[in-house]
Amino acid sequence: MRAPLYLVEQGSQLTREGRRLLVSKGEETLARVALIQVSQVIVFGNVGISTPALKLLLDEGVEVVFLSIYGKFYGRLVGESSGNGSLRVAQVLRSQEPDFALALARHFVRGKLHNLRVFLQRYARREGDSQVAAAVDGIGRMIERIPHCGTINSLSGVEGQASAIYFGAFKRLLHPPWRFEKRMRRPPPDPVNALLSFAYTILGQNVLGAVWAVGLDPYVGFLHQLSYNRPSLSLDLMEPFRPIIADSVVLRCLNNEILKPDHFQPGDDPDRPVLLGEEGVRIFVRELEHRLTQEFKEPESNERVNYRRLFLLQAYALARAINEGDPDEYRPFLVR
Repeated sequence: MRAPLYLVEQGSQLTREGRRLLVSKGEETLARVALIQVSQVIVFGNVGISTPALKLLLDEGVEVVFLSIYGKFYGRLVGESSGNGSLRVAQVLRSQEPDFALALARHFVRGKLHNLRVFLQRYARREGDSQVAAAVDGIGRMIERIPHCGTINSLSGVEGQASAIYFGAFKRLLHPPWRFEKRMRRPPPDPVNALLSFAYTILGQNVLGAVWAVGLDPYVGFLHQLSYNRPSLSLDLMEPFRPIIADSVVLRCLNNEILKPDHFQPGDDPDRPVLLGEEGVRIFVRELEHRLTQEFKEPESNERVNYRRLFLLQAYALARAINEGDPDEYRPFLVR
């Protein structure tokens, strides 16, 4: 099974050694990885890549993603894209069919809200918190409204209300010393928000890789409408996975003291007032990778998969829905 190669060590260099990738810093060799084991290279901050290594990656269809050391997305390099032009044409045409787009968008929102609700249910049972239990009921009422939404805008409104209910309860799941009042993205004002944003960035890059692999256009979405330079389809597909991957790992790292307050530092940029330090990045990437490679039985196929494989299966199901003109060919992943 292929997996991303995360390059976190500042000042390190990625070079080519035949069909292997060599990560080094000065005279020290940090890692040797066979190219066949690498699905994606994710570069954090000040890490160099030699031209021969870059050419090998692009020739073999391994994308390279560039992030700041704190997880801000800069850009990506990809080789030749999929030749399945007919699928991308069908995707554009389906995105302009109101009934198809709305039906598919309902699936994305239903998947997200179901998984938000189950995530909170687990903690409500464990902690016996009446306010968390009330949030579970509130999200349940939002789920009941999904079939009655006649436009993408009204559906987005329901999704937004459910998210507000969810994050209102999420803060009650955190143990001291962590504080979180509400979800704020630009800029994230506290360590919890900064960590959530970082987690969503990494999750998004993994989903985007699956979208590219299937041959879909990540910039033409259904729930998330066209917007310049926004990977709308990738955002659509990742919605059901936010609570069960990103939020879950954030909560585990903070409540179990895997990450501590001194792993964060104040930023000198108004857009990044709180930053996860280099050691914290290493720890958090390790924990996210552990979750992404966790195996379980996929309920539709009974196949044993990990989340990275599941992203690919979901992208293929979406491609079938688009090709066949049947939005019900895509079913969101619902946790139990």
